[in-house]
Amino acid sequence: MSDDAMPVQQRRVFHIPGYDPIHPRRYRELYRKESAAQAEISGYDISVHAGPAEDKFYWAVKARIDGQEVISRIDVLVWSDIVRDSMAQSIPATYWQLIQTAWIYTVTGALRRLMWMRKGPVIAALYPVAMLIMQLVFALWLGATLGSWVAAALMWLLALTGLTGGLFFNIVSTFATILSYVIWVGVALVLLRWFKAKDNKLFAYYLMHDYAFSARLWGQNPAELEERMKVFGDEIAEALKGSADEVLIVGHSSGAHLAISIIADLIREGRVPENGPRLAFLSLGQVVPMMSFLPKARRLRGDLAFLATQEALTWVDVSAPGDGCCFALCDPVAVTGVTPPGKKWPLVISAAFTQSLQPQTWRKLRWRFFRLHFQYLCAFDRPKDYDYFQITAGPTTLAERYRGRPPSASRIDIAVSKYTSIIP
Repeated sequence: MSDDAMPVQQRRVFHIPGYDPIHPRRYRELYRKESAAQAEISGYDISVHAGPAEDKFYWAVKARIDGQEVISRIDVLVWSDIVRDSMAQSIPATYWQLIQTAWIYTVTGALRRLMWMRKGPVIAALYPVAMLIMQLVFALWLGATLGSWVAAALMWLLALTGLTGGLFFNIVSTFATILSYVIWVGVALVLLRWFKAKDNKLFAYYLMHDYAFSARLWGQNPAELEERMKVFGDEIAEALKGSADEVLIVGHSSGAHLAISIIADLIREGRVPENGPRLAFLSLGQVVPMMSFLPKARRLRGDLAFLATQEALTWVDVSAPGDGCCFALCDPVAVTGVTPPGKKWPLVISAAFTQSLQPQTWRKLRWRFFRLHFQYLCAFDRPKDYDYFQITAGPTTLAERYRGRPPSASRIDIAVSKYTSIIP
């Protein structure tokens, strides 16, 4: 029996969220709720116990699956404070971000190459641009219309008095003109602020900040994020010295490309012991090309090429065509154009939402794009070989679970990006 086939009794899981300003408590409560639902559907036992300690956020999971008991600890590697700081932008600053981000993705050709793969995430990327422009145009139009109506009403009242000339007429006419501009600007500002206050439903500002965060340094990670990634690496390295049978890193959405670089650094630095816990990486709903296609994403492209050949880990990439916010079934190494000789990873598979969810569930969720982007962390009505809770809390390692599993036949694994060299 290989080491990978040995059942897991203890597991450490490190969850790296995407660009999300919400407190990590959200992920614990989501796990608690959805694991209970999946356990009822699939017929196993699972319980979640909160365990925040000092500046860390984690929870313990006790599960009995296939007659075997497993204890897992799940840590959220928090960078939501960096996200919140990046979102603290005024309305004018957000529109300046829009111009800068659109320019970077267009002038570098990244947008064109992204469109060659999947239309869904490109539409999602264009959505905040279109929505913010529509908001601005509507606010300016409504302000100008109301301002002109008020000015016209004043001039009409003045005409009723019979005063159509002279100093008083000129003063009132000038006042009406100034007032129309004041109303124009005032109404536009009030309406734009109202739109921003409603962004928890519209997501235009949120998505704009997300794409701007990736693009503002043309694909480089900002210094504060690199520092945080080092801290994450230290935490994972410490777990790799422990008694766990498996250390699993889960990178969701934008968190996937952070995980790629963190794991690559750990292996390069010799911090993954040969006789330690088995190292596994699960990337979910990844948006790696949004970064890797940008010209200065040399670090990420190098890490992709490096990780693709490593024997020290198992890397499974899960996505679904029904998720319009990710690059579904796109091999992030191959499409970036950095496929090295002897490539092993990732194994690209589909969560197959249309098959693993009941038709009524799919109908309810299919247009809730952001909810679907989190479906990988949720229960499935009829799970196939992807069950997030068995992966994170069950007795089978990621390597053994997908041993011999062929990649999805509909994956995209051809080079799309022009950055075929990883040399800085």
